[in-house]
Amino acid sequence: MAEFSIIDTYFNRKNANSVDLGVGDDSALLTPPSNQQLVICADTLVAGRHFPLDTDPHAIGWKSVAVNLSDIAAMGAKPHSILLALSLPQIDHDWLKGFSQGLYDCCDQFGVSLIGGDTTQSPHLTISVTALGWIEQGQAVTRSGAQVDDLVVVSGSVGDAAFALQHLGHPLQQRLDYPTPRCELGQLLKGLANSMIDVSDGLAQDLKHILDASEVGAILNLDQLPISDALKSLPLEQQWQYALAGGDDYELCFTINQQNYAKLLHLHPNVMTTIIGKITAQSDLQFEKDGLVHLLQFDGYQHFA
Repeated sequence: MAEFSIIDTYFNRKNANSVDLGVGDDSALLTPPSNQQLVICADTLVAGRHFPLDTDPHAIGWKSVAVNLSDIAAMGAKPHSILLALSLPQIDHDWLKGFSQGLYDCCDQFGVSLIGGDTTQSPHLTISVTALGWIEQGQAVTRSGAQVDDLVVVSGSVGDAAFALQHLGHPLQQRLDYPTPRCELGQLLKGLANSMIDVSDGLAQDLKHILDASEVGAILNLDQLPISDALKSLPLEQQWQYALAGGDDYELCFTINQQNYAKLLHLHPNVMTTIIGKITAQSDLQFEKDGLVHLLQFDGYQHFA
């Protein structure tokens, strides 16, 4: 089967939203909405590096999209479309069917269209997705806006995916294989949060990116970390290791002042978020438990370890 037959069979369907020209030409065409900025991000997943080799192809397709939509959400933007670059060791129709279905299932849930990309042969399965979104001019939530006395807040729970990676077959593997990008929450935080990042490489490491960009510090309360019941039977040090350094959570970590956080909860009482700390003027990240400082050192996911 030739490249274009693969595209026509598995990756060419009617777009779900406003696309002037999608799959099938040299480039896609989009008309930017009035007074909106384009938000763009890209992620690459490599078999055996970013997911186990025997991962279900449907899950790989879903995750390839979800991890990119998580980056769009972290800016407070609305996702619009994706581009897919797919390198395959060989043509496996069952794999392609499952992968493309997983990709489209994620796209459909979040109102996103596949508008183009590329396919090629390679010794290693590699999936690169570029995601595009829109946000009102000047409204993007970046990493550099954290203010002293902001609350540090995280969505959902953290540590589940890292635990699942070491315990394949556990019910928490759903969190590893099918992360949920917090697109709705990201858009709700536009105009409320002062800074934001998605938790992909470990909560402590990713929060540190906010602190560095904002030139501030933070104190995290270890007692307040949102940890799943499945992990609470573990020794505290293991719980903290998974929650703070595990990665692959794709939750949102953001800083927000007390007044705006109260406004968020008043307008959206069902939002699942937890206050885990506070921004300080000191340029470091500290951990506290029962009011006492704990000297902990966590290294998150390293792409070139």
